[in-house]
Amino acid sequence: MSTEAEYVRIDDGVLEITLSTAAKGTSLDFAGVAAGTAALEALKPEVGAVLLTGAGPNFCAGGDVRDFAAAEDRAAHLYNLADTLHILVRALDSAPVPVIAAVHGWAAGAGMSLVCAADIAIGGPGTRMRPAYPGVGLSPDGGMSWTLPRLVGAAKAREILLTDAVLDAAEAQGLGILARIAEDDESVLGAARELARTLARGPRASYASIRSLLSKSATATLSEQLDAERDAMGAAAGSPTGREGVDAFLAKRAPDYSGLA
Repeated sequence: MSTEAEYVRIDDGVLEITLSTAAKGTSLDFAGVAAGTAALEALKPEVGAVLLTGAGPNFCAGGDVRDFAAAEDRAAHLYNLADTLHILVRALDSAPVPVIAAVHGWAAGAGMSLVCAADIAIGGPGTRMRPAYPGVGLSPDGGMSWTLPRLVGAAKAREILLTDAVLDAAEAQGLGILARIAEDDESVLGAARELARTLARGPRASYASIRSLLSKSATATLSEQLDAERDAMGAAAGSPTGREGVDAFLAKRAPDYSGLA
C-alpha cells in the first residue's frame, strides 16, 4: 500500500514530487499526483522551490493505457483522470515558488505536459519527448495545448502535436522546452536538485513576483504590463527581501534571504 511519503518530501527547502514509479511502468502515478497536489495546496513556509521527478528509467511515460482500456466507462474514466491531473497543473501554476523538472529518459503524453508546465526543465543526453496522444487516438491534456505553443510557437506546436513528433534532448533544448542538458543521464536529478536548492535559498518574494508577471504577460497589453511591473517593483522595494537585496549590494556582501517573505 502506497503512502504519501513515497511521493513527496521536503529537503533543504525543496518540495520534491515523484510523479511516476517503476512499479507503474513509469506511467503517471495518480497517487503521486494526489500527494503532490495536496502538498502544493498546503505549501509549507520552508519550501522555496518545487522539483518534479520520476522514479525509474523515465521521467514519466504518460498515462497508463492498460488502465484506460480496463475502465468500464472509458470516457468518464479519462475525463476524471484529466480533471485530477489539471488540479495539479493549476497548483503548480499558482505556486509562489519556482518549479523545476528533472527529465531523465522519456517524457511522453502527460509527462511531456508536466515538463512544459515547469519553469525550468533539465534533461540529459538520452532524454526523449513525445506528445503520444495521436498514437492512442486521444487529444492533449495537462495543458500541453496551451503551454507548448507558448514555448515553441504556434506553428511548431501544431507540427509536434499533429505528427506526434519524437524530440531528442538537443532539439527539445533548441526549442526551449529543456533549459539545460546535464553532462550525462545519471547527472540529471543531481543537477536539478542543485538548481532547486539554490533557488530555494534565493529571494522568494522576487521569484513569486517574476512568476506572476510572466503569467499575466500572456494576455496583458504592454501598457498593462508596464503598470504591473511598476506596482511590483514598488512593493518589492519596501519589502524585507528588497531591502536586504539592496543593502547587501551596497555593503558588497552576499544577501541573506533566509526567513524573509
